[in-house]
Amino acid sequence: QTTIFYPTYLCLVLDSVINKLIECSTNSFSPESVRLVDGAGLCSGRVEVKSNQSWASVCEADFDRQDAEVVCRDVGCGAPAALQGGLYGEGEGQTWDKEFQCKGNESLLLDCDTSDRENNTCLPGNAVGLTCSEPDDVRLVGGGSRCAGVVEQSDQGEWRIVGADDCDVAAVVCRQLGCGSTVSALPGNITGTFRVSCSGSESSLRECWRIYDLLPGLTLICSESVRLVDGAGLCSGRVEVKSNQSWASVCEADFDRQDAEVVCRDVGCGAPAALQGGLYGEGEGQTWDKEFQCKGKESLLLDCDTSDRENNTCLPGNAVGLTCSEPDDVRLVGGDSRCAGGVEWYDQGEWRTVGTEDWDQEDVVAVVCRQLGCGSTVSVLPGNTTIGFVVSCSWSESSLRECRRSEDLLPGFTVICSDLLVQPDIFLTDSMGGVSRGHQGPKMFRGYNFTITCSTQPQYPGGSFLLTFTGSNRTQTQPAVNHSAAFLFPAADDSHQGNYSCVYDNYVFSHSFSSESELLSLTITASPLPAFIIRHVVVLLILLTAITTSYLYYKPTRRQKRVNRVSSMDLYVNAMEMVSLSSRAEAGLGDEREAQGTE
Repeated sequence: QTTIFYPTYLCLVLDSVINKLIECSTNSFSPESVRLVDGAGLCSGRVEVKSNQSWASVCEADFDRQDAEVVCRDVGCGAPAALQGGLYGEGEGQTWDKEFQCKGNESLLLDCDTSDRENNTCLPGNAVGLTCSEPDDVRLVGGGSRCAGVVEQSDQGEWRIVGADDCDVAAVVCRQLGCGSTVSALPGNITGTFRVSCSGSESSLRECWRIYDLLPGLTLICSESVRLVDGAGLCSGRVEVKSNQSWASVCEADFDRQDAEVVCRDVGCGAPAALQGGLYGEGEGQTWDKEFQCKGKESLLLDCDTSDRENNTCLPGNAVGLTCSEPDDVRLVGGDSRCAGGVEWYDQGEWRTVGTEDWDQEDVVAVVCRQLGCGSTVSVLPGNTTIGFVVSCSWSESSLRECRRSEDLLPGFTVICSDLLVQPDIFLTDSMGGVSRGHQGPKMFRGYNFTITCSTQPQYPGGSFLLTFTGSNRTQTQPAVNHSAAFLFPAADDSHQGNYSCVYDNYVFSHSFSSESELLSLTITASPLPAFIIRHVVVLLILLTAITTSYLYYKPTRRQKRVNRVSSMDLYVNAMEMVSLSSRAEAGLGDEREAQGTE
């Protein structure tokens, strides 16, 4: 055997380590650590302690507020916010067989005393769940509010500016500070000490990656009192308001259009577009116990009056969901259309040209066309203007605000979206008064000529109009003259009844574009002949017959003057009696028709 000689100090160290291992193996206090599991982040979950190399849940009866303070401190979080049995499930392992006796000021749960449990059973639903507040290692400074300013994170005892180039970091910071949704996220003028990158789902900035690149610091504005969750972007989701440091959903019965206008303004979005109960799920927390009384002009939801709810229950499916339109912070300029031109973004009171990397251009343009409601991308052309920042998107964002942004210098670009042309107009006219208006659209009397006119705004010269008719699937095409075209139709009959629409086609920017009008629904109906016309025609015919008869059969002579005068008078009287009888007959017939109509 070979003898190995160790220095004396090394033997002393090894001896100390061996003694410590022996002490640990015989220590009656078996748990070595504590954790929170099945929660929303590092600072919430079911309390579990380590027992004999396995994890055991803790019974609610063996755990109080002082124990919770120590656990929150042990896992590196803030003060306890919620403590309840069954809050985060039961777990699948054993139950811890001791009762903690913490004083509340210990640094670690291992430092607390324990005692045997009086009752060795723990009923289902009593595994203790704990929610700790997030640690105060993130703050916003210089914004006049705890929910606005430059992002700073505590690092080794001092506050350092955080650099970031994406909106996911902003969402995590606002969430961690309990400040609701992100209203705006802009790069600052000071370079950050380190860069943070998040996926957006983290509960605190500590869960994000830290990279020591140098990027401009991030300036945030968060909504302090309201947020939209589980939606497709920053401007849609279930409405939740802050209540006693927790978030509560709002019942649809307590929320109206004016309240929605304030909420959309509060979170930095445009006007409300959709408002409906259950639109974005129910949520898992409590329901707000007040009814909002906003006038619609308030800047913040906190400025609105509230009143007690008449009914304290909110049925399932009634948690109000809200979709706000995107804010008008993006536009296309120089293309003679709101759907074509160079991309500009409104930043700190001025419009600035946007650029992007070649490999990311398609994704950015898709987001721009979608945000503007201009359909899909048709083409992208390089621009000549050098800009102050670059945007990078992943295509799925609903607005440019959700994309990453950096202060690199790249040329801008020109976008053409598919909805380039404005919607044309369609209307019906005639020259003989044969058109009447109904609730379902215009009505045309049979036998009358009519004209359908297509027109559009003077946007681009040229183009043509295609008139489609769904009644027989036939179409007609005419060139656009002075931005309009008139389609003439002969005497109307039942074959003309149906839906018409105008499709405007034009070739601009080396591409063909089209836009379709709304439908015009045309009904063909019989032409009514007024009764008073019939009555006057009958009277005139009777008079004409009487006069003609008198002239032909009663020629006057000298000897027959008196006789003829008398005969003429009698004839006149007879004629008038016939007219009177005819009028009474017409009146009687009209009364009879009126009586039948009344019946």
